[in-house]
Amino acid sequence: MSLRSESPAELLQSLIKIPSVNPEGASDKALATGHFGELPLAEALQPFLTDLGFSVELEEVRAGRPNVIARAPGDNSRPRILFGPHLDTVGVETMTIPPFGGEISDGKLWGRGATDTKGSMTAMLWGLKQNAHLLAEAPVAIDFVGFMGEETQQLGAKHFAKHHGQDYAFAIAGEPTSLDIVHCTKGCLWATITAKGVAVHASQPERGSNAIITLFTAFQEMMSELDTAFTKDTHPVLGNSTWNLGTFNGGTRPNVVADHAELAIDIRTIPALWEQGGARALLHELCDARDLQLNYREENPPMEVPTDNTWIQAIQTTHPQSACVGAPWFSDAAHLNAGGVPAICLGPGDIAQAHTEDEFITLDDLNAGAEYFTQLVASLCK
Repeated sequence: MSLRSESPAELLQSLIKIPSVNPEGASDKALATGHFGELPLAEALQPFLTDLGFSVELEEVRAGRPNVIARAPGDNSRPRILFGPHLDTVGVETMTIPPFGGEISDGKLWGRGATDTKGSMTAMLWGLKQNAHLLAEAPVAIDFVGFMGEETQQLGAKHFAKHHGQDYAFAIAGEPTSLDIVHCTKGCLWATITAKGVAVHASQPERGSNAIITLFTAFQEMMSELDTAFTKDTHPVLGNSTWNLGTFNGGTRPNVVADHAELAIDIRTIPALWEQGGARALLHELCDARDLQLNYREENPPMEVPTDNTWIQAIQTTHPQSACVGAPWFSDAAHLNAGGVPAICLGPGDIAQAHTEDEFITLDDLNAGAEYFTQLVASLCK
């Protein structure tokens, strides 16, 4: 499908009409709809960017799931930065509007990805299109990179940082920030803590060992230690590290002493805790002391780019209204930072609309974003 781009709204409509739902965790029935994966969107972006003079590569990260890497025309010895929205969206099962319609009504453009984050992608592409004639001679190479897999595990950003990060001085991850500069975010760890017991008949509980009681008692102690550890350091923008007990499950039925119990915890970490070994190291210490089993996925790092960074200063010179702010959510920018590429989040739209059942972006916000990036690219090309 080709992208139409007579206006920012038309371009965003074209992007929304190409489904790019992240397939991880989707049911076989949902996958059979064909609305999953980033490849169709990547294939539509390739000729669009080629027509603007970019050298475009679809670099496969997982089978049929590429990053789009579009290198600006001109001298390759220049400093390089990138505009990096993600290609994928969350699922559409609960949506109350046509998810891929891109309909316009009430001053809003509706559809999955309108805010998160095809609105940011549109603004970035529009800025590059409007300044395409300046890109080859600009003092900085402004590349476009569309990342796969941001909504689950950020595989595209991790792969890119590992293989290409050394080539880049700065990155702007496209996210709905209301055109403020998100220069710091917390890291994240999801962990499952498990206790084992001995199942016996409930009429003689003294003969067994109740895993629910064991885990409940242990976690009561751990809560106090987590609170102490998390209040020790405070970030001036992000505040403290935090924890949330999300689920607690165990046992099989009321008349059986529970032989297992588990809880799931979400921890959001500030940079100071990360520098001390992160939430994973702390949980290991607490669980090992109580003979509890700990399982977790990879811990995602926090990010922080100093506000006096040269590229942030360049953005604010062009757009002094953009404040440097923190955010509680997680994005590709953190993995780019961890890979050595200073990266911020920036884009039009309100994060409150992300992942909603009736996702939209206002036309005013979309057009403001397109003009924002048009001015930014023009200023970087001088």
